[in-house]
Amino acid sequence: MAALQFDIQHTDKTSKARAGKMLTDHGEILTPIFMPVGTVGSVKAVSQHQLYEEVKAQIILGNTYHLYLRPGIDVLEAAGGLHQFNGWHRPILTDSGGFQVFSLSNSRKISEEGVVFQSHIDGSKHLFSPEKVMDIQRSIGGDIIMAFDECPPGGSDYKYAHTSMELTHRWLDRCFGRFNNTPDKYGYTQNLFPIVQGGVHPDLRKASCEYISSKNAVGNAIGGLSVGEPIEKMYEMCALCCDHLPLSKPRYLMGVGTPWNILEAIEMGVDMFDCVMPTRNGRNAMLFTTKGIVNIDNKKWEKDFSPIDDGIDCVSSQYYSKAYLRHLLKAKEYLGLTIASVHNLAFYLWLMKQARIHIIQGDFSAWKREMVVQLQKKL
Repeated sequence: MAALQFDIQHTDKTSKARAGKMLTDHGEILTPIFMPVGTVGSVKAVSQHQLYEEVKAQIILGNTYHLYLRPGIDVLEAAGGLHQFNGWHRPILTDSGGFQVFSLSNSRKISEEGVVFQSHIDGSKHLFSPEKVMDIQRSIGGDIIMAFDECPPGGSDYKYAHTSMELTHRWLDRCFGRFNNTPDKYGYTQNLFPIVQGGVHPDLRKASCEYISSKNAVGNAIGGLSVGEPIEKMYEMCALCCDHLPLSKPRYLMGVGTPWNILEAIEMGVDMFDCVMPTRNGRNAMLFTTKGIVNIDNKKWEKDFSPIDDGIDCVSSQYYSKAYLRHLLKAKEYLGLTIASVHNLAFYLWLMKQARIHIIQGDFSAWKREMVVQLQKKL
């Protein structure tokens, strides 16, 4: 059992992009990396076998809020943790539930102690405190677990963002207190990442980065972006955070985003990403491809028998035609949801691999400029 290790193997010659290797007790992760979101212990419509073989995922997410409510911590502990429960034996990151609490603004109450919220399943009331969230994530068994934070809305004014950030910092102290006084479960090391907040206010972001950095954690996360603020502000805050977080530690930009968002953030020095976009958009007939965006719902694909995308190494993308996938989604066949989700995730992982190759080659920025234009084309 060893704490997470991170080595920067290459840095791009023309930007702050870097290619690294992260080592956990469940295996290594080559960065930059995209992490499929497995909210309830499952990536929607995608099997673990497909994640291994077609998507080539190296790490997936589990969601503390949802797993706590169902199947419940007693079930997960009886199984021996989420790895044993869902059959995923590579690394897992668990979020803290902070973003779900943010999303449930109509049915939660924030105080110094924590957050009281109502279950979306049966309306029952629950308290998430920093200590309880650490205990829950220990029981779920993530290799990387996240601090409990408050995520302010994108348009928050300075006063709210400042108050929220200071609460997040006090909660972080409590998270580390509990984390440091409880043992790892299931025989492997769990690693705690703090989360930077501060809204779209540069001085708050800088202060939060400094506070988070003082904890000397094995990795750090940038939260509270892509929550409604203008895209330019997101990029500005992301770049600022990368400039003020430790160079030698992995940086995780939470909940972002489109392929071009991710490429821009990689150029700033971000290493890890997650987002529901590839699976959610796939289920709604929007495909990301190496040539641009495909709305597979359009009639123009009705008799297009070419592969979904033969530019990536994914069986589903190369085997099934656009016409067939369109038919499945029109007919509301479950297989259509699976093929679209597998393809989009495989595309995201392909993009990470290509980014890494170009960082190593030292021409990432030039490649990124071309890709950002190409990937946004509507086909």
